[in-house]
Amino acid sequence: MRNNKQILIPIPSYGFDPTEVAIPWKLLSENGLEITFSTPEGKKAEGDKIMITGKGLGVFKNLLKARKDAVSAYDLMLKSKAFNNPIKYNDIKETKFDSIYLPGGHDKGVKEYLESPILQNIIPLFFKNNKKVGAICHGIILLARSINKETSKSVIYEYNTTSLLKSQELLAYNLTKFWLKKYYLTYPEVTVEDEVISALKDRAQFLYGQKPIFRDTLINTKHGFFTLDRNYISARWPGDIYSFTLSYIKLLNAE
Repeated sequence: MRNNKQILIPIPSYGFDPTEVAIPWKLLSENGLEITFSTPEGKKAEGDKIMITGKGLGVFKNLLKARKDAVSAYDLMLKSKAFNNPIKYNDIKETKFDSIYLPGGHDKGVKEYLESPILQNIIPLFFKNNKKVGAICHGIILLARSINKETSKSVIYEYNTTSLLKSQELLAYNLTKFWLKKYYLTYPEVTVEDEVISALKDRAQFLYGQKPIFRDTLINTKHGFFTLDRNYISARWPGDIYSFTLSYIKLLNAE
């Protein structure tokens, strides 16, 4: 049953995290929410191949790659009408959507998404009009960079938030740096956590949650973590994806 609520999911042409896009797509769709994908040129996107296949992750393959449930959801998503018919960033009309969801990904390909002036100009409209906003991992960098023109501050300046933790980012980098170089450092000069904190009024607004050792599941969300502040919900990494998405759905359906 459709409830006619429209969710916008912008993604890069290549390199988005498959878990952070496919699992929310699957759960949102199953709950009757209408999804529109958007890519820079309106062409079908592709997820980070290393995360999908595990190729190049060496002995840490099982620890770092996307799980089977995410890969299965990704394969289904590739066949969906919504994923195969994205709109251009330039064609996004905020008035057509009830919410925007910003997934992450650390491959260098995500830079065209994180650095998009088009998206950075559109996102403040969702906050201005009190629409629901969801973001996870590197997607929160895009929020940190989206400026409220009335205040000249980030749209999340006065919100509680989380993001990929510095400890997580540096651990993945240190485990694989000898053969993957800076693959896990999208921006070697600054971690996601540090950039997000720099956009906040007070660093105490950045919430860490429990240690991200285990990943949550659809039937056991206790290991997941998310923050909810008014119309904005955020999470850290693919290990939070089920608790985050289920809570995002509740937020979307709240009056």
